Parts: sequence; structure tokens; C-alpha cells
Amino acid sequence: MADRKRQTRVIHAGTDEDTVPRVFKKTSGNGGLTLYLGKRDYVDHVDKVDIVDGIVKLDPTDFGDRKVFMQLACAFRYGSDDLDVMGLCFRKDIWLKQIQLYPNGEKPATQSAMHDTLMKKAGDNSYPFSFEIPNNLPCSVSLQPGPDDKGKACGVDFEVKTYLANEKNNPDEKIEKKDTARLVIRKIQYAPSQVGPGPKADICKSFIMSDKPVHLEASMEKDLYFHGESIPIKIKVKNESNKTVKKIKISVDQTTDIVLYSADKYTKCVLSQEFGETVESNSTYENTLSIIPLLSENKEKRGLALDGRLKDEDTNLASTTMLRQGIEKEVLGILVSYKIKINLMVAGGGLLGGLTSSDVTVELPLNLMHPKPAGISFR
Repeated sequence: MADRKRQTRVIHAGTDEDTVPRVFKKTSGNGGLTLYLGKRDYVDHVDKVDIVDGIVKLDPTDFGDRKVFMQLACAFRYGSDDLDVMGLCFRKDIWLKQIQLYPNGEKPATQSAMHDTLMKKAGDNSYPFSFEIPNNLPCSVSLQPGPDDKGKACGVDFEVKTYLANEKNNPDEKIEKKDTARLVIRKIQYAPSQVGPGPKADICKSFIMSDKPVHLEASMEKDLYFHGESIPIKIKVKNESNKTVKKIKISVDQTTDIVLYSADKYTKCVLSQEFGETVESNSTYENTLSIIPLLSENKEKRGLALDGRLKDEDTNLASTTMLRQGIEKEVLGILVSYKIKINLMVAGGGLLGGLTSSDVTVELPLNLMHPKPAGISFR
């Protein structure tokens, strides 16, 4: 029975008066705490973040002298909870906020429309709470597990938890799982309404046994693209050498920097595509080639950074981390960036053949994000 109680339930609103389409509900194993949230995605609007409004419905029959507390934590997970039996901790709190809810608990400064809706659904003995998420915290990111990995994915997550305890934060007091109810939420960021001009890069490269070089120029129309959007790249080639450009290769690399550990920075290719475009000696080429980097083509790559997900629902490649000035490195968690490589594969000519073959490469930065849905606003 306890396992059934602790499952997350989604309650769909059914009247015109409801201000949210559904409600997320989690009940503790002892049945005394029921946590309600109206949403699980909280938007970072750069200057501030959506407020986390929720309620807890209480049945204090078995509370005794214990109190009810609320906690919102942003943490970096870098190992499975199953290994905690070894006395090891695989979760590092980046930021933590705790309040007492009952008895004589903290009340929100104002009671929002979300509170009213949730309290109407939960009924009597419901207590509202609010948390403000600092805007300098990282967005939710998870690292794609391997095929044989089990447990929760590594990455940055946010968790709302209500629990019974004698004291708010006593490290010597053991909190039983049956005395807690928790819901994972996501801090997300949408693309700005206005985008800037696209990047441009060029190179002029000379070769052995050739008097003249190959010129390569690549550019994009804008500096930001949405997940799943086609990315057109304008390519210009002026081949003054005595060599032939056999084909053009375009790749996209994702670089993940786990800034909690100075040495943990790695790059994974999320797209590699070849185009059979030939540029003969002493000729020019100009064309626009399009690519779409997708998670569906990278499902087996362990450690790939993804946008934070709730349980096993679909997600996508992690959005680019938009940095703000003045943020301490310790709270950044995971930084994600992308770059596009445009590579001309040049064949060697003459007597030396392949010994004089080479590549001509330029790189362009790429920002990947989600478009802002209509109707996104603060409470």
C-alpha cells in the first residue's frame, strides 16, 4: 500500500474555474503528508525565476511532537542512490532553502491564484508555501546514462520535499522515507525574443606543392536556433590551388564542462554529415547546406548532456548555457556549449598523391534553445 501511496499522481482539472490544466500530487508513505504543485517547469526569465507555489495537506494523527518542514534544493547528482549503502554521498547540494510549515510555520507573503486553486482541490487542513529560486542557479541538466546504467541520471536537478522531523536541520536526526513526500521540478530557460546576427568565420590555407591557397568562408543568418530547427550554413570556397576539394563534412560538437570538478570537461560529436560537393582546381563554390542535430541520432552516447527530464519522458539535447556576469563558479553546475565545424576534404594531386592531402576547417559557435511558448508569464 505504501508504494502505491508514494506514486506521483497527476490530477486533471475539470472546471472552467481552474487556473491550471493539471495538478501534481505526491503522498508520503505514512499518509500524513500530501504535496501538491500546479506545475513542474519553472522558467528562468534572466532577471528572475518563476516562484514555486504549492501546498501540503496534513493529517497530523501520527505526528506526535514532530514538525512539518519544506525544502527546495538544487543539487548535482554524480552517482546512483543505490551506492549510499556504502556510506558514500553522490549528491552535492548547490543551493538549499528550508522552512517550517507546521505548526506555527512560515506563510507566503501573498497567497497566489495557484495557492487558491490547489487549496480548493486539496480541501481542509492545507498549508501554502512559496519558494523563490535565485536566478544565478543552473538550469536542469541530465547526463545520458549508458544502456546498462540504472538509477537516477547524473546531472543538476531541483527537488521540492516536505518531511516530518523534530528539528529543521539536524544532521544526527534520521528522516524516514515514509515521512517524506517529494517532487522533482525543472528550472528551464527559453530563447530570447530577439536574436542577433549570425557568426562568420574564414580561413586561407596553403599546401605543399601548390603555389596558391584555398579560401573557405562559412556563416549563419542568426546566432541562435531552436531544437529541431534546420540550421542553414552558407559556404563559400575559392580554390586557387592545384588540388581538388572532394567533399564537405559538417559536424556539431557538444562540450560539457562540469565546473564543480575543474578537470571534468569533455566533447562529444552529436552530428557528422558529409556532402558530396566537389570543387575543382581554380574554381569557386557557393551554396547553403543545412543540418539538424537531434538526440534521436545519439541515443547510445553515454554522458551526453540533455535538458533535465522528469522520469522517463522524452527530452532533447541540452540547451546552451547562457552565462551571466558575476555568477560564482561553484553554483554553475554544468556548462553546455556547441560548435559547428565545416571541413573541406582536399585530395592531394601530382606525384605525391595522398601524402599531400589535407583538410581546411573553420568553426562557428552554435546556440541551441527552446522557443518561448505563448502565454508564459509570472504569477
